[in-house]
Amino acid sequence: MGIMFLHTLEIGLLSLARISSASYAFYVGKALTHDGSVMLGGTGEEVSSHWLTIFEAKDYDANATITVGVTADASMPGQLINISQASHTFRYLSMEYSDFEGFPAPLTNGGVNEKGLAVRDVWAQNRDELIAMTPNPQTGLQYSDLARIVLQRASTAREGVELIGEMIAEYGYADYGGNSHLIADASEGWVVWEMSGGQRLWAAERLGYEDVRVLYPGYIEDFPVDFTNSADYMGSPNIVSFAIEQGWWNPNGTEPFNIFNAYAYQAEGYTARNGGAKYMSQAALEDATRAMAPVTEKDLMERVRDYRISDDEAGYGQVVSLHAGADADLIRIWVAPTSSVTAPFNPWWLGVTSVPPEYGLHRYLYKDAASTFLDTDYQYQEATHFAGRIFKQVLYYTCSDPDAYLPLVQNMLHGFENASFADLEWVERSAQTLIDNGLREDALALLTFYAHTRADKALTLGKTVVDALEAYVKLTSQFRMPTGEQINDPGLGAQTVNCLVGWDPDKPANRQQRPLRRY
Repeated sequence: MGIMFLHTLEIGLLSLARISSASYAFYVGKALTHDGSVMLGGTGEEVSSHWLTIFEAKDYDANATITVGVTADASMPGQLINISQASHTFRYLSMEYSDFEGFPAPLTNGGVNEKGLAVRDVWAQNRDELIAMTPNPQTGLQYSDLARIVLQRASTAREGVELIGEMIAEYGYADYGGNSHLIADASEGWVVWEMSGGQRLWAAERLGYEDVRVLYPGYIEDFPVDFTNSADYMGSPNIVSFAIEQGWWNPNGTEPFNIFNAYAYQAEGYTARNGGAKYMSQAALEDATRAMAPVTEKDLMERVRDYRISDDEAGYGQVVSLHAGADADLIRIWVAPTSSVTAPFNPWWLGVTSVPPEYGLHRYLYKDAASTFLDTDYQYQEATHFAGRIFKQVLYYTCSDPDAYLPLVQNMLHGFENASFADLEWVERSAQTLIDNGLREDALALLTFYAHTRADKALTLGKTVVDALEAYVKLTSQFRMPTGEQINDPGLGAQTVNCLVGWDPDKPANRQQRPLRRY
């Protein structure tokens, strides 16, 4: 089982850290969407740079390998290992980032691939006993490795789940205290929960046409003991027996086997649908999403950018609709370059051939940027404005007085996004016509030109808003200099910049609930 290496204090700090930095994922079944697609949305919550990348499909030699796992620098130390690479990997789009819990960069929470398969990664804390029994050093694939391999190799959501199970069974799982993935295609979704502890434990639940699921953290509840006979559940062979061995479930009792009750973090008031740490529970977000049915992409954008969950921690936002039979190059995903509460969603297609340098890798918040100099290979890209940084500035000015500024800023974001939505029909119809007439390269050029143009206009909007807010704040004598000497938030539950008004951690009833509306 390995060396026991986390004592009680470390476990407590890890639990707090898990709450202070996490990710959201939204799933909406096709019966509840406006156009009959399966919809996925979410944020990535990491203290890190975030940048957009399109990975080309690629063929590999028979002896090719990839490096996976975590290093000795991780919050739960490990050793990297090499595993076999697939002979062919699919094209996919992902928001990459550089740092989380000491894991090696670059990392991903997921994205969408050419088969119309989308993946989101979400924290899912395990009970302290599981964390404490994790080997030191641990080996196996970590959460980003699993998300990337699913995007590279899986054609359906079910295949993605099976692939995760096969990888964990063969190579093991390296983690930071428990994790989950939300995987979806045009027909269905799956929640996959990978457990800490070095026991190669995992469980998965299917989400269907009429389901809404919000993960923060990821959760699975009642789970059949004979899950191998069900098309709606999957798991490791020991997922039930290990819980019985540890005394976490009594098969002779009256309670059904429940994955959350057996394996989740155990604390008073911490439940599957109310386990998050922000201002709307999973239950409240699921109810709010279902109430919007039939859900449109605009609706899900509003859920993702809800000011009660979208703050400085939200490194980016994503919304994707998955349609059966879609041409791979016309698969579309909306991406906000940083917290979408004050940043626009831009449309990208898998057929886009490049990403503008302003949306690519920059040193702002990149791991080790403060202790290293720039590689000359990146000097031109680094010289450009960085979209993530620009819209962070919008966030900080807006949240300095959200009652005054948030409605104005979000109205501009809505107007900008509405203009993009208004163009979608002719852009995609034109691209499809070119493809149908054997002019696929011209179609890709059109999609790339339009995506780049909107991305550039979004950046211009961001710079204009920053300049306007800065001028107003300074000219009206509202600007204030910092009074302390510590620029970095110490974390472990400390409050980050957000656009909530009247927030008082000691008086939850005083949290103001600004009404939200469709646009």
